[in-house]
Amino acid sequence: MCRREGLKLFLKGERCYSDKCAIERRNYPPGAHGQARTRFSEFAIRLREKQKVKRIYGMLEKQFSGYFEKAERMTGITGENLLVLLERRLDNVVYRLGFASSLAQARQIVRHSHIEVDGKPVTIPSFLLGVNQIVSIGEKSRQKKVIVEAIELAQRRGVPPWISLEREQFRGSLKALPARADLTTPISEKLIVEHYSR
Repeated sequence: MCRREGLKLFLKGERCYSDKCAIERRNYPPGAHGQARTRFSEFAIRLREKQKVKRIYGMLEKQFSGYFEKAERMTGITGENLLVLLERRLDNVVYRLGFASSLAQARQIVRHSHIEVDGKPVTIPSFLLGVNQIVSIGEKSRQKKVIVEAIELAQRRGVPPWISLEREQFRGSLKALPARADLTTPISEKLIVEHYSR
């Protein structure tokens, strides 16, 4: 997927930071014609951008288009609303806090009842967090090898400015909704809006 999109999507946790990363080995699209020069149409450019964001956040088309419709109904700029909604997802916040080494692992940790929101277990990865809601690892899950290793790896990665983390207490929260300037992933949300508006 990283090779298809032409950049690291950090889908494989620690592997993405090593020489084993697929894009480090073969930095061209997959397939027999991957190394051939291709000219993209306007439609293809917009589609690739949408596919890239879907893959970054690990979603299928129906769910992603649902978020887009929700973002359209909100006040403000649709593209920025979409990115804020995606960043507020519980699985994404668990990953950003460093409790999981990849988004897929974060989703699994949430599904297996290891994560609590305001002291209550939540098993829905798409749960939308509000500002100052506390996300923590359950008492019994804090010694799990997967979580301990993820926290060690996350110290290299850092935490975004809109999230506060108390690593010793295994908890964190959204300090504020992320501003567009805070989102450093190379995403052109205008292309996604154009794709859905065609």
